Amino acid sequence: MIHHHQFDAIIVGAGGAGLMAALHASKAANVAVISKLYPTRSHTGTAQGGIAAPLANMEEDNPEWYMYDTVKGGDYLVDQDAAEVLAHESIDAVVELEHMGLPFDRTPEGRIEQRRFGGHTADFGKRAVMRSCKSADRTGHMILQTLYQACIKQNVQFFDEFFVVDLVVEGGVCLGAVAIEINTGDVHVFHAKATLLASGGFGRMFKVTSNAHSLTGEPVAAVYRRNLPLEDLEFFQFHPTGIYKMGVLLSEAARGEGGVFVNGKGERFMERYAPNMKDLASRDVCSRAIYLEIKDGRGINGKDYVYLDIRPETINGYKSGPGGKTVTAEELEKKLPDIIEMMRIYLGVEPMKEGVPIQPTAHYAMGGIPTDLNCQVLADATGAVVPGLYAAGECACLSVHGANRLGTNSLVDLVVFGRRGGRAMAEFVKSADFKPMPSAPEASVVAELERIRTQAGQEKAGILRSEMQEIMMDNVGVFRTGPMIQIALNKVRELKARFAHVAIDDKGKRFNTDLLEAYELGAMLDLAEATALSALNRTESRGAHSRDDHPKRDDVNWLKHTFIRYTGAPTVAPTSAETEITYKPVTITKFQPKERTY
Repeated sequence: MIHHHQFDAIIVGAGGAGLMAALHASKAANVAVISKLYPTRSHTGTAQGGIAAPLANMEEDNPEWYMYDTVKGGDYLVDQDAAEVLAHESIDAVVELEHMGLPFDRTPEGRIEQRRFGGHTADFGKRAVMRSCKSADRTGHMILQTLYQACIKQNVQFFDEFFVVDLVVEGGVCLGAVAIEINTGDVHVFHAKATLLASGGFGRMFKVTSNAHSLTGEPVAAVYRRNLPLEDLEFFQFHPTGIYKMGVLLSEAARGEGGVFVNGKGERFMERYAPNMKDLASRDVCSRAIYLEIKDGRGINGKDYVYLDIRPETINGYKSGPGGKTVTAEELEKKLPDIIEMMRIYLGVEPMKEGVPIQPTAHYAMGGIPTDLNCQVLADATGAVVPGLYAAGECACLSVHGANRLGTNSLVDLVVFGRRGGRAMAEFVKSADFKPMPSAPEASVVAELERIRTQAGQEKAGILRSEMQEIMMDNVGVFRTGPMIQIALNKVRELKARFAHVAIDDKGKRFNTDLLEAYELGAMLDLAEATALSALNRTESRGAHSRDDHPKRDDVNWLKHTFIRYTGAPTVAPTSAETEITYKPVTITKFQPKERTY
């Protein structure tokens, strides 16, 4: 059955960016949020460490220092006009959340309490600074709950557990989206003046990842399949502190409270790689350091992991506690309750008495759907926009994160640019008309889903997915070379060919997760191919893109953004290999590129 809906504005995704956009758009428009999950289960809720804002509640701070840290952290691929917006508007965004009722931790004077975080400094890199606003280690969860309640208050309409599989684009204008109602299998067509994508990342294309099972990137793939570009996909952040073999994230907040990395010799090894910031260096620096320690035989017991050590005696021995202060087990339990509980539950480790086994985990896509400062999606590298189409959050690329995102900048990105996107949509719909929909915009989706559901193929989506995840993890991970990436690219293309023969066991329509997981795989294969192509093409090392065969950053040839575009016929199935790569200059305003040291 086909259902039709019409709204001024629709938002795909109910995480922090989607809810913030919905909240602000709803003040002037009729708004619907379409979400794969129930909103309070969105991945924003897993963000533990905090949200950055230079409030200067704990010590001197200002937006210019924060802007510098963001630019430097992104290895100078950050568009500095976007970084300036982020740094300056972060203060108002956090205060807005506070006024909505978000329960931030407080200082004795009643101000929002802040903690240190990797890569955040005072006076342009001279020392660590307390900039991360927090609600214990549940900051993302609290943001999600707060924004959802605010949206309910504004009468935002929610379509929960709806799976968005395609965009409706006609004559270069976005007219809405097509979704599957998971419970019934029915197809829903959403007609809108403005559509904002806030669907999060796509880290499930890697074997070891902190990303939830839902983060498979269908809306991002839909943009690509409609011949619109994606930006900087080669930059995928690996967070240094994933639980060994599981990928479950242990927040940087643990190091913000004094935790240190320790190798198999019992050494605090980050002193070798970042003598100033040590364990609070940027994530790409820490992840590479861990891999190098393991490669040189200094993993724990010679294995492929190191320890995150948060024992009070270790922290106090190194004087690595905030401000060099002595910490106690009781204080750590209060400040890191969920993190410590995860260590105990997932690993059976008592972190107050022993080290915690960790390894880098695929965490965050710096690249994604290119947008301008008002979250309008770009049609090409010249800056032309797609009328009616917006994106915000991890699925988008401003580029405010450049080649490597700073910790805490994901949450602030969500609320700052979610708010900007919502306001831009509200303004747009005031004067925009509903453009006529093409006849049967859902037809290609229905045909593809029926093909997967009914065909008697020999391939299983689960097997194809595992093979994709392994090759991407091994060959397009923390360290890469041209030949390694080429092997991954060849493998992904082989998997795309095999996907044409995929078969599922569940032939029904109601709650057919077998069918939906197969569709997710198709989207991830397209994104994996585009990621590998972008990585193969960039012959330098910068931020999260580290190539052993091109170990140096090359500003002469590569201080530019990659735009990759599918050039074949628009489709809802995995694409052919027809692509083109173009480039967009990096916007530099205040900080000239220089060697990045911590």
